[in-house]
Amino acid sequence: MKTTLLYLLTSLFLFVGCQNSDTTIRIATKPMTEQFILGEMLAILIANNTSLHPVITKGIGGGTSNIHPAIVKGDFDLYPEYTGTGWLVVLKKNNLLPPQQLYDQLAEAYRQQFHLVWIGPYGFNNTYSLAVKEENARKFGLQKFSDLARYPDQFRFGAEYDFFEIHEGYDALCKFYNLKFKKTMDMDIGLKYEAIKSDKIDVMNIFTTDGQLNGARLTVLEDDKHFFPTYYCATVVREETLQKHPELKQVLAKMNHILTDSEMSELNYLVEVAGQPEHDVALNFLKRKGILTQN
Repeated sequence: MKTTLLYLLTSLFLFVGCQNSDTTIRIATKPMTEQFILGEMLAILIANNTSLHPVITKGIGGGTSNIHPAIVKGDFDLYPEYTGTGWLVVLKKNNLLPPQQLYDQLAEAYRQQFHLVWIGPYGFNNTYSLAVKEENARKFGLQKFSDLARYPDQFRFGAEYDFFEIHEGYDALCKFYNLKFKKTMDMDIGLKYEAIKSDKIDVMNIFTTDGQLNGARLTVLEDDKHFFPTYYCATVVREETLQKHPELKQVLAKMNHILTDSEMSELNYLVEVAGQPEHDVALNFLKRKGILTQN
């Protein structure tokens, strides 16, 4: 009797385990606040609109270099990825295309080579840009990168050490736009905003969704000649997962074009500076957008 009962309990446990495994959607994120928030959004939408059970693995070291082979292998079902990263790092392309053309070719290559599907994009473009104080933007008429070329040796430029070393960094940028700065300063990435606030530098490189941009009274200049690659974010999902759970495609599409650069910056700020939990920030934003069917 005990043996029979043990067998029944074991069978039930294995059955439930298989069921749970069949309905589990494994979400991966890179090790950055923005990705944590996006992972939470995806999980909330899946849990809210399906009977599936999302599980997030946050902050995978190495980012794309480790997540991409893992999702191809089947260790994950989906994750947020950036078009520029997919194009340059995964497909190893050395040319840039207009954003929509790049996205279309990227999606087709991923489907053919890796059986992965791109769904999106979310709307924001987390790429490099340059920023100046609002008062200097008004005083000198600075709206785009090209405007800086009118003032050779006028401004001091600050950036993290890596930006001065990477191939498509400071030297290439200056050559492309014919820029000349009075002085350059390399500094820790976390000190740039304080440096420009205290007038130690006049121009700095930023990411367009930096949390610290929110309320910093800076003007983000337009990359008018498209020097930097575009990094629009979207969901990359296994084709096999969509075949198994076709309801996912419509749910994931709820993320399409819901975030602007400034909105993503605000959400990053709420987590990084204001100290709000990632889940709460994601949930409140989705409620604000009116795309949750229930609390």
